[in-house]
Amino acid sequence: MHKPLAHINRRAALRSLFFICFVFMAMATSAYQPTGDPVTSVVHWTVDGVDREAMVYIPATAKTTATPVVFLFHGHGGTMQNMFKGRGFEKIWPEAIIVCPQGLNTPGQLTDPAGNVPGWQRGPGDMGDRDIHFFDTMLKSLQQDYKVDDKRIYATGHSNGGGFTYLLWAMRGDVFAAVAPSSAVAGKIVGRLKPKPALHIMGQTDPLVKPEWQKLMCDKVLQINGCNASQGQSYGAQYATLYPSTTNTPTVLYVHPGGHVYPQEATAVVVKFFKSMVKP
Repeated sequence: MHKPLAHINRRAALRSLFFICFVFMAMATSAYQPTGDPVTSVVHWTVDGVDREAMVYIPATAKTTATPVVFLFHGHGGTMQNMFKGRGFEKIWPEAIIVCPQGLNTPGQLTDPAGNVPGWQRGPGDMGDRDIHFFDTMLKSLQQDYKVDDKRIYATGHSNGGGFTYLLWAMRGDVFAAVAPSSAVAGKIVGRLKPKPALHIMGQTDPLVKPEWQKLMCDKVLQINGCNASQGQSYGAQYATLYPSTTNTPTVLYVHPGGHVYPQEATAVVVKFFKSMVKP
C-alpha cells in the first residue's frame, strides 16, 4: 500500500529542516568561544615513530615579538588538560607561549610499577630517552614556527613531572633560563646539575616524596647555586624565600604546610621568578 505523496513530502521536509537546524547549531557551537578564554590548541608531533601531543597556548604576537616559552609537566597519572587548567599560566603570563605536554604510560618509581598511567622517564637513557626526544622536538618546532626568545625558556613540573624537570636541568640545562620543580627530587642525576636559577616547591607533610628527601634536595640546590642557607629573604609571598647567589643563580624555596600537592597560589610565584630570570 502506498503512502500519500503529501505525507511523504511532509516527512522529508521535516527531516531536511531538522538537518539544517542541527548543522546550524553545530556551526554556532564550534565557532563560539567565551570572551577571555585562552587561545589553545592540541598540537601533535611524531617522535621516534610515536604520536605525541601537547596543549599549547600561543600569544597573538608570537610570530613578531621575541616570546618566552614555559613547559609544564604533569605528575604520574596526570593529563595535559588538567595541568593546563590547574596552573593557569596563560592567565598570569599571557605574553608567553605555554606548553603542557602529555606523557605516555610509564612505570612509576613510587606507585604504579606496571606503568598503567601516563608519566615521564626518570633518568638518562630510560625508555630510550623518549621524553627527552619529545622535548627536543617540541622546542625545535616552536623555534621554527614562532619568534622564540632563546634567553627565556623555562620548565616546571609536579611530582614525576618535577623529577623530569630536574632531568631536563641535568641533560638540557643550557637551554633554560630557570626551572621550577615541585614535590620531587633529582635522585642519581644530582651530580649532573650545574648552577641554574631554580625554584623548588615542597609540602611539609608530603606523604609520597618525603619532606626529608626534599629538604636534602633543596640543600643540594642551594649548594650548587652558590647560595647561603642562612641568608634567606622574603620573596613577597607566603611560604616563599629567596636565597641570593654568588654565581647569579638564585634559588627560591616555596615550602608550604600541605602534602603532595601544588598550591594554586604558587603559580604567581613561579611566574614572578621566571620573569626575573634571563639567560646570559
